[in-house]
Amino acid sequence: MPVALYALVVWAIPRPEALKPESWRLVGIFLATIAGLILQPIPGGALVLLAVTLASILGGLTIQDALAGYGDPTVWLVMAAFFISRALIKTGMARRLALFFVRLFGKTSLGVCYALSLSDMTLASIIPSNAARSGGVILPILRSIAEVYGSRPGATAALLGSFLMTAVYQSICVTAAMFFTGQASNPLAAQIATNTFHFPVTWTSWFVAGIVPGLVSLALVPLVVFCLNPPEIKRTPEAAAFAAKELAAMGPMSGGEKLVAAVFVTVCGLWVTSGLHKIDITVTALLGSSALLFSGVLSWEDVKSEKAAWDIFIWYGGLLRLGKALGDAGATTEFAKAVGSVLAGANPVLLFAAALLIYFYAHYGFASITAHILAMYPAFLAVLVAKGAPIGLVVFAFACFTNLSAGLTNYGTTPSPMFFAHEYVSLKKWWLVGFVTSLVNLAVWSTVGFAWWKLIGIW
Repeated sequence: MPVALYALVVWAIPRPEALKPESWRLVGIFLATIAGLILQPIPGGALVLLAVTLASILGGLTIQDALAGYGDPTVWLVMAAFFISRALIKTGMARRLALFFVRLFGKTSLGVCYALSLSDMTLASIIPSNAARSGGVILPILRSIAEVYGSRPGATAALLGSFLMTAVYQSICVTAAMFFTGQASNPLAAQIATNTFHFPVTWTSWFVAGIVPGLVSLALVPLVVFCLNPPEIKRTPEAAAFAAKELAAMGPMSGGEKLVAAVFVTVCGLWVTSGLHKIDITVTALLGSSALLFSGVLSWEDVKSEKAAWDIFIWYGGLLRLGKALGDAGATTEFAKAVGSVLAGANPVLLFAAALLIYFYAHYGFASITAHILAMYPAFLAVLVAKGAPIGLVVFAFACFTNLSAGLTNYGTTPSPMFFAHEYVSLKKWWLVGFVTSLVNLAVWSTVGFAWWKLIGIW
């Protein structure tokens, strides 16, 4: 079916005049790859590696260009986060942290989810990287909490881990939409709005705009996921006592735990203050991993055996490069222009609603929020503003909805493959939860959000 889809795109659908033949073949390769990731005829990593190879033969890329995604700093940030996560689990430090959380919030599975989601929300106000805080900070704690209850990938995933992976991931997409620093490309959207459309967006204005609809979504999303992917363990009234007993049994922190904790705090501190010292967060994460290797807390065998990280390296790096190549070729821009021309004569309200939905669900074709914003945000804003849509409503709706749309797939933003690769959740269930949750978020932000923005004078 992926091969048939490629043939349909390349030979049956008329090629836009602005695109070269090789760019159109690249579109076919990308769409066939996405179809393959859904249908899984072969493992995702193998499929993406094949797509990258074909892109250098059919898609107009040199082999150096096709492989460039594997040198992307974001890909290595994911890798480093996995290595630090492994050290946290190996030394028992993550388990100690998890037990502390369980002691405080572990009376229900929903309580654990809300605790982790609110923790991510707090971090999102100061850490401009959803990968750094969600993948590097929240995920290791989540995994450890699941394992405390005996929930591991496979037969016991449904006990707790499957629910937590899906519910917390959907929540972090909401927190990314709530703040100027919710994720790395939010400032880019703000810059486009300010410089191109002369609508200033600041940290404060984004915070005021996002806080009300964001809190409503954060309250509802775990409940929705709880219905779609319910954990077998729902109430754990003995959890606090169990956690306290286990913490006592662990005794004082070992030397390895202290070192991992020091690296953990240092890396997080450097992430938080990256705006001051200008050290790239990927460099910080790699330095943390190197320190753990140098100290011996993390062995090279540990790194080699981290199969999930290396699987991500292959398929996420490849998808990231293919998506960027589509943008460089002008394919996604042509798509946005085509949508604008088709809807140009529509009623302004209908045009706004249709454009927002198309823009939102176009994220099925993106492995990066940044790529989505760069390719489509300016074009869609230009079409709607020209039609007389309120500039403030358009700016914030499309900026926030880009983040919310990352919940649709297992590759929608940097943390998504990190969560999915732990193999607690099937692809079918991940996408089902993502689609239903998207309807809830759209409903909340287009009612509560739009009304709140009207009240505070954004439009």
